[in-house]
Amino acid sequence: MTNDFLWTLFTDGTAVHAVVIFGVLLAIIGLTSKRGRRSPPNPQKRDWPRRMRSKSPEPDAPWDATNQLKIVMAADFTKRKLMSMSEARVFRAAETIVASLKLNWRVMAQVSLGEILSSGDSRAYAAINSKRTDILLITSSGEPVAAIEFQGTGHHQGTAAVRDAVKKEALRRAGIAYVEVLPDHDLEAHLRLEIGRLARQQTGSLAA
Repeated sequence: MTNDFLWTLFTDGTAVHAVVIFGVLLAIIGLTSKRGRRSPPNPQKRDWPRRMRSKSPEPDAPWDATNQLKIVMAADFTKRKLMSMSEARVFRAAETIVASLKLNWRVMAQVSLGEILSSGDSRAYAAINSKRTDILLITSSGEPVAAIEFQGTGHHQGTAAVRDAVKKEALRRAGIAYVEVLPDHDLEAHLRLEIGRLARQQTGSLAA
């Protein structure tokens, strides 16, 4: 009796259809529940590669302005002379000669080359940015005319000559004159000759 009943259910298409429909309903319910458990999408990750995502700056970065202030407030500072005694002598002589020739120029000390030179080549600019010229002559409008370098007795030691060559070449390419003052020069006579020559090139109005 029992076997005949089961055989009847199996061969009856209605029962088979009911089983199939029930299975499909279970599958749909399972997919819906999984979708409901998904976390909401993160707009920062959508279609953006990792390297393009914005990163917040480190609050404790060592060169952050706030940290710079903390470091400076915790340190001691002492003043230093802007020029050596020899450089100061050259500076005063240059001022005196510029005034005596009635040039509307100014004499500056320890000027960074990065402030008076520019270059489209970032590597070339980095090579000269931190270098300085002992003395700089500028026009009344601030245009550099000449760099004056005092070369002491022990100056050409180690890589000093190469460093000077870097400065000299960069200045030359920018159209800024380079004047060297050596310990055995007659300071006043040498500077008067060089500054007078530069003035004639600039104005063409001074007598020899």
